[in-house]
Amino acid sequence: MSHDRPGGRRVPTGALLVSLAVLTLVSAVVSLALGSEPLEVSGVVDVLRTRLSGGVGADPTYDTIVWELRAPRIIMGMVVGAGLAMAGACMQTLVRNPLADPYLLGVSAGAGVGATLVIVLGVFSGLGWALSLGALGGALAATALVFGISMWQGGITPLRLVLTGVVMSAAFSSVSSFLVFFSADPRATQSVLFWLLGSLSGSVWDQILPSVIVVAIAMVILLALHSWLDALAAGADVASALGVPVKALRIGLFVVTSVLVGVLVAVSGGIGFVGLVVPHLARILVGALHRNVLPVAAVGGALFMLWVDVAARVIVRPQEIPLSVVTGLVGAPIFLFLLGRRHYSYSGGGE
Repeated sequence: MSHDRPGGRRVPTGALLVSLAVLTLVSAVVSLALGSEPLEVSGVVDVLRTRLSGGVGADPTYDTIVWELRAPRIIMGMVVGAGLAMAGACMQTLVRNPLADPYLLGVSAGAGVGATLVIVLGVFSGLGWALSLGALGGALAATALVFGISMWQGGITPLRLVLTGVVMSAAFSSVSSFLVFFSADPRATQSVLFWLLGSLSGSVWDQILPSVIVVAIAMVILLALHSWLDALAAGADVASALGVPVKALRIGLFVVTSVLVGVLVAVSGGIGFVGLVVPHLARILVGALHRNVLPVAAVGGALFMLWVDVAARVIVRPQEIPLSVVTGLVGAPIFLFLLGRRHYSYSGGGE
């Protein structure tokens, strides 16, 4: 697994987590004042203090913008960022590939098919949360299909998962493109594209709790398995020699990661680079042990996603940029910098 240089200093995990948590909390408050309509931070603080004490903000304009529009998407952004970073770290261990990201198994592409069906054909249009329900259904269907194909071909192995996921992602993307191509509504194409590139604009309070629960459960499960994850990262043979049930662990990681990503994609669309870059940065800072990597990646992912959403809202205001556009512009240089570090190696040992 990755680390800095042999014998190099790493940041103490506890201190780093506290620093990141404080920075995230402060950033969340500041970000509430930023957007197409800039607000005074003091007014934002007044709304938060009043709302958290059970009241309603004195200024109805501030109250609506801060509490009803911005707060849900900021919290959802932090939840999505934390979940994607965790899923990325887990996926990279599962397939033992530093280029793996949460969408490797075709979950995002499957969610795209479900979302496209809702937008283009009006499936589930009579239900609340139609877009999220359609995306979640597509994600779970894609998960089941990839899992079934892998098991039918001989079981879940890193190579089989990667190849099956890549092939099914291409197939699902083709289905989405086919549906959009034959759509009679030109606005549907723009809506599908915007959703596929990620957006938090539709976030509401009712969606937050289910997402938080899923991310929290996934974190507890992964942290409980941290020693097995460390062994699996060293190779299946090493893990087996240490008594790790490799086959059962791989199936469990596949299910946990797929459900986690499916739920997150259903509420935010496809957001690239978060689950790829943040885990690598976490490994450089605290080393390769999953008990350190997972929480640092989660908090770091939340902070990263928070400011990505701010950038998406303010760069070309009053319009909004899809989130994957921002994460790509920011994440690509960061990842190239990490790769260029002389002593950085995902597999350990340096160069």
